Amino acid sequence: MTTPSYAVNPEALKTTVAGALGALAQRIDLCLDEVTVTVTSADYLKAAQVLRDAPGCQFEQLIDLCGIDYSDYGNGTWDGARYAVVSHLMSVSLNQRVRLRVFVSDDDLPVVDSVNGLWNSANWFEREAFDLFGIVFEGHADLRRILTDYGFIGHPFRKDFPVSGHVEMRYDAERQRVIYQPVTIEPREIIPRTIREDNYGGIKP
Repeated sequence: MTTPSYAVNPEALKTTVAGALGALAQRIDLCLDEVTVTVTSADYLKAAQVLRDAPGCQFEQLIDLCGIDYSDYGNGTWDGARYAVVSHLMSVSLNQRVRLRVFVSDDDLPVVDSVNGLWNSANWFEREAFDLFGIVFEGHADLRRILTDYGFIGHPFRKDFPVSGHVEMRYDAERQRVIYQPVTIEPREIIPRTIREDNYGGIKP
């Protein structure tokens, strides 16, 4: 794959980011011409500010932020921290992008600093990660659910959250209102059955 002439050379960007962050970077990876910086939760906020302000970086925009649950990563072989927060940063002035990843140290109560003070676009993204993964963003001024219903229990993007959920709602004609009740869907595993005719598609057995 040839890097477009108008884009910053990925190797040069990696070198620039490494020089700006120094010891704040736990690791810096270059894969498919994309630079990914991994930092500790203790250095997350400071590293984010460096990426925004340092000459050669100048990532003025946060274009995406999400949570990740690594508990089932690698078919259960993952032995690192369960939760991570990943941000995609863009420099409009220098036409370059970088991915910033931070692993949250406590699996039981995942807490990481909010970067909403650096990029106000993080506001709803962090609320979404809190809602769906239960990751708490310390310093966020209005951290509350954004997608699930009022009174929702649990965090539906966690790997251990049941696909059917815990409760369901329906309209009760007698009460003339919507009510919540324990989910009545029975869990089951459906295995598709494949039947092929002889010489199906001209392929002989």
